Amino acid sequence: MTMTEQATGAHPQPRPRSGGQQSAPEHVTGAQSLIRSLEEVGADTVFGIPGGAILPAYDPLMDSTRVRHVLVRHEQGAGHAATGYAQATGRVGVCMATSGPGATNLVTPIADAHMDSVPLVAITGQVASKAIGTDAFQEADIVGITMPVTKHNFLVTKAEDIPRVIAQAFHIASTGRPGPVLVDIAKDALQAKTTFSWPPVMDLPGYRPVTKPHAKQIREAAKLITAAKRPVLYVGGGVLKAHATAELKVLAELTGAPVTTTLMALGAFPDSHELHVGMPGMHGAVTAVTALQKADLIVALGARFDDRVTGKLDSFAPYAKIVHADIDPAEIGKNRAADVPIVGDAREVIADLVQAVQKEHSDGHTGDYSAWWKDLNRWRETYPLGYEQPDNGSLSPQQVIERVGQLAPEGTIFAAGVGQHQMWAAHYIQYEKPATWLNSGGAGTMGYAVPAAMGAKAGAPDQTVWAIDGDGCFQMTNQELTTCALNNIPIKVAIINNGALGMVRQWQTLFYNQRYSNTVLHSGPEADGKQPSAGTRIPDFVKLSEAMGCYAIRCESPDDLDKVIEEANSINDRPVVIDFIVHEDAMVWPMVAAGTSNDEVMFARDVRPDFGDNEDD
Repeated sequence: MTMTEQATGAHPQPRPRSGGQQSAPEHVTGAQSLIRSLEEVGADTVFGIPGGAILPAYDPLMDSTRVRHVLVRHEQGAGHAATGYAQATGRVGVCMATSGPGATNLVTPIADAHMDSVPLVAITGQVASKAIGTDAFQEADIVGITMPVTKHNFLVTKAEDIPRVIAQAFHIASTGRPGPVLVDIAKDALQAKTTFSWPPVMDLPGYRPVTKPHAKQIREAAKLITAAKRPVLYVGGGVLKAHATAELKVLAELTGAPVTTTLMALGAFPDSHELHVGMPGMHGAVTAVTALQKADLIVALGARFDDRVTGKLDSFAPYAKIVHADIDPAEIGKNRAADVPIVGDAREVIADLVQAVQKEHSDGHTGDYSAWWKDLNRWRETYPLGYEQPDNGSLSPQQVIERVGQLAPEGTIFAAGVGQHQMWAAHYIQYEKPATWLNSGGAGTMGYAVPAAMGAKAGAPDQTVWAIDGDGCFQMTNQELTTCALNNIPIKVAIINNGALGMVRQWQTLFYNQRYSNTVLHSGPEADGKQPSAGTRIPDFVKLSEAMGCYAIRCESPDDLDKVIEEANSINDRPVVIDFIVHEDAMVWPMVAAGTSNDEVMFARDVRPDFGDNEDD
């Protein structure tokens, strides 16, 4: 079991009764105690499917007026919906499943939440305690199975332990570095008689996340910032988890240093801000990738030097000193040694950095980054993000996504699947505010978008929610559109339908001599993948979506693009799906090929940027 920590979304759980007074004991079953505990920690939405071992909990759930249950069509959908809910609201997401296959179907979304530090509590039923270990019907050791991908997990075999364990689970999930916590409850514990009172006494010896950074380290970081010539603020998802976006903007404007936001941090700093140089990484903006490579100081805030950002690690940022601030001490120095390590909550770290930099300024130490910005602006102007329209008059996937973003109402939440459409959505939609971009970053889970959008809409019903999905991803979890239709969760889905597993096909084009082995979705096994695609037509996504209670449209012409997007935005009484038939050969650029140095970033196919001769001075 792991209890590593990173920045949190400051939603303290459990929430004790007013004044912290103990409630009078109630005589209940373990199942009733579970539902009462969920009510008291503030869980208002649970995504799940009943089954034999968890069934006792579903009976009192029916009577709760404070917890809404959303009956999903697959447990994977429940897990991703809980993640989307958590990412959109900052609160703990909750999913529930029965034992055996129900529980194991949650493993992928639990692993996904673990990689992206999402506060999640997964509640699973387990066979009766005396049957555990006997290979009983629908038994699986879900505690053992999920141990590597949970922040902590519990096996509950006594009814009286349920309130304490639920309180601890929500506290662990939402504090320090957020993450998923599994609570596995034996069926006989749910059925047994017990007493319920709140709040319980929590007993978590050894769990003391450090949130306040060390003052000396803060001072050292401030000195490096003002002494640097080519600093970069490298902002990761921990800044969003810590609700530190306002503090980040103050620090950036105070220093005048360029800001790069990772895939998990989009929206932490306004895309339109003059100090923002884009997203770094394998498919990052040339300016962002190169800024990190040429920097003499990287200030990493709630980021983990992921391989997709660093490229070949031993050649990453060779000139840079490193200030690494993270609430999880295990992340600091894990991939890149830190010159100034800072353990603490990102909000407190950045607030203290602001004060320390102000003190440096008042002492006459002000950074001069004018030459640095001259380089950065030249790269920005020379190598902007862009795309070409297809010669045959078909839809450009980048244009589709760009127009979805431009025509969306203010405050729209975007959830992306994984692959080309994910990268295009990161590039061509502008993110100005936090909690408006949801995606599977660390795990790269296909099938994430539709259920995550459903969870986000359930948690933020007044905001428009668009899922940007691919025709491959969509076929993994589209059944949750039925859940949306039946539960009045009117999300909107843009299927970027190129008839292929697009990102894998792109790699086959670039690295496998255009041998499209098993990436073609629009025809049978005899296809060689070289005939033109008109998108995936089996299944027919329009008919399929209509059968699930959605309003569905197909768009194949650029002339119809704005009209169908505006039509989708106008419909709010049911889910809407648009099947965009797009050009199959569009690629994601820029690109750093896997295993290569960021110095080898490609602006476009066979186009290497020319940075001149004086950038390393």
